[in-house]
Parts: sequence; structure tokens; C-alpha cells
Amino acid sequence: MDVIIGKQFPEKLIPIIDESKKSIKIIVFDWRWYPNDAGSPAQLFNQAFVRAVRRGVDVRAITNFEGIVKTLAPLGIKAKKLNSKNLLHAKFIIIDDYFLVLGSHNFTQNAFSSNYEASLIGEDAEAIKKLSNFFETLWLL
Repeated sequence: MDVIIGKQFPEKLIPIIDESKKSIKIIVFDWRWYPNDAGSPAQLFNQAFVRAVRRGVDVRAITNFEGIVKTLAPLGIKAKKLNSKNLLHAKFIIIDDYFLVLGSHNFTQNAFSSNYEASLIGEDAEAIKKLSNFFETLWLL
């Protein structure tokens, strides 16, 4: 496991997203898009997912907000707002069923620049299996 603190999140994850081959599963509470700030860490992070889709990677995301779903759909990212009365507060990414990123980071400029955030990245097959099943269960709601 590797620890990711604050603004390290995009710099550590963009290269891994750029190497993805098959699939990326995302559960995130808040995901923001910054079209007027293309060079910001958050938007550079966002663009890594767009590049993945263009390479043929299946990128799916579950979030709490319909606005980001509408932003992601035209980019080829399959996204949905969780259809539940319960709040989705979990945050994780599974890349190629190999890498797991789990922690407090939302996909926002504040999370990448000013908040106190901490996440872990690792290759724990059992955790990936359990969280992938959790993702698929929520995807079907």
C-alpha cells in the first residue's frame, strides 16, 4: 500500500489511469469538472479518464449528483447517480481489477489543493474483489 496525501492524488494517479487497459470503476461522492481551468490539477486528472475512454477502457462511475453524470456522458464515461434514498459517501477507484485507490479524496479542486485528504493505493486482490462486488451491486440499483 502507498499513502497519498492531499495534492499528491492527481500526480500519483494520472500515470496509472494513463496505463489502464480494460476497466475503471469509480465510486465518488463529489466529482467536479473545470472546463475553464484546463491546467488545474483537478481538470488534468479528469482528462486522464477521457484519454482512457478514447483508448477503449470501460470507465464507469457512480456518484451522488446528476450534474456530473450529464457532464460525463458525452465524453463516453458511463455514469449514474445512485438511485437510493441513502447517501453515497464512499470514494474508491478500481483500475483493471488490479489497482485499488481508497480514501477521502473527492474529485474536486479543493480536495487536490487545500483540503486535508488521505487515500491509499494498492494491489489487494481480496479488497478489490469485495469492492468490485459492492460497485456492481450499486450499479444495478
